[in-house]
Amino acid sequence: MIRTTILKAGFGLLAASAAFVVTPAGAAEPAAVLAHYADLAHAKYEDALNTAKTLDKAIDALIAKPSDETLKAARQAWIAARVPYLQSEVYRFGNPVVDAWEGKVNSWPLDEGLIDYVDASYGTESDSNAYYTANIIAHPKLTVNGEEIDATKITPDLLESLHQAGEVEANVATGYHAIEFLLWGQDLHGTGPGAGERPATDYDKANCTHGNCDRRADYLKAASTLLVNDLQEMVTAWAPDGEATQTVTADPKAGITAILTGMGSLSYGELAGERMKLGLLLHDPEEEQDCFSDNTYNSHLNDAIGIASAYNGTYTRVDGTKMTGPSLSELVKAKDPALDAEMTAKLDKTLAAMNAMAERGRTVEAYDQMIGEGNAAGNAVVQTAIDGLIDQTKTVERIIAALDLGTVKLEGSASLDNPNAVFK
Repeated sequence: MIRTTILKAGFGLLAASAAFVVTPAGAAEPAAVLAHYADLAHAKYEDALNTAKTLDKAIDALIAKPSDETLKAARQAWIAARVPYLQSEVYRFGNPVVDAWEGKVNSWPLDEGLIDYVDASYGTESDSNAYYTANIIAHPKLTVNGEEIDATKITPDLLESLHQAGEVEANVATGYHAIEFLLWGQDLHGTGPGAGERPATDYDKANCTHGNCDRRADYLKAASTLLVNDLQEMVTAWAPDGEATQTVTADPKAGITAILTGMGSLSYGELAGERMKLGLLLHDPEEEQDCFSDNTYNSHLNDAIGIASAYNGTYTRVDGTKMTGPSLSELVKAKDPALDAEMTAKLDKTLAAMNAMAERGRTVEAYDQMIGEGNAAGNAVVQTAIDGLIDQTKTVERIIAALDLGTVKLEGSASLDNPNAVFK
């Protein structure tokens, strides 16, 4: 979800009066760094596209022959598809083409009652969302903003038109999390063990559970088709002649600023704040990103890997190919070796904390359990990762100043900047 709060208390407007850094002879040139940065983006989005196509095929198999096996395979394909996408998220914030697009594929949290049936505990209405239980799957006719919508046939175009219906961000009709909900269903376990438990028979037209199995299958397929189409848009944008590539490589100073804006904003406001600290403050499983699948610890880890990738210029593709090239790290090292060492060490420390959290998620308890009230050990593991993200943002700020990039805005979060406001 796009957050607009600007950082305060040191992470806000960074100003420098000198000109943009001039690189010493033999050091990586900004133009080469930016060209490689764009190449990595293209590779990440291409991997995201290809894994989404694999997911789409698994969804076809589920719809054709609903079973525990085909449902499990579709879920595994969804988890695999998240890996390259999340490593691409560092391209947000600093790249307007990406941030304008991102809401179509990764908006969260979502009011799942917009899409399908929900448990009675979900309630029937919300003061902030007139479409809280609209249940598109159960209703071939809908009224949105006073206009009757013909939803008889569920198509990608229909889902696009209903995304954020009524201008409510929680009305997420498309993207990874809509698909996640349709594969797992609600996680009704709170901060106890267990993820969503949607049965495969929700797609079995001959032995249908919860009604509307044909329309549920149509929705799932439409959402999957749309995800593939949307990811193709980013692959095209980051091709050598694509809009995003041309924009980020046109001006070296602006391009380097984009890299650091993405790193700082994702580290601090988005990941440390909105995705992690908020849920930890509230001890609320609804504030975890992959809340239906309990895949959140993997998502956070891959975001952190993506942040480090933007700095060190490395990426391991889904097929195992390792990409390296001119990096921001080399550019910083030429200016201030100690500062580069500081950034590298902090990125490594955060990754270690994220890997520890992921290992706990695989072997001890899921992320929603870690943030549960009274779970001191789990809370501490999450807080350590948050601390690492905050600390590395301080060094991002120092790099912005050292490279004389001028005034830069990084994303903030009330969860970090004014946590008492969260409880009001």
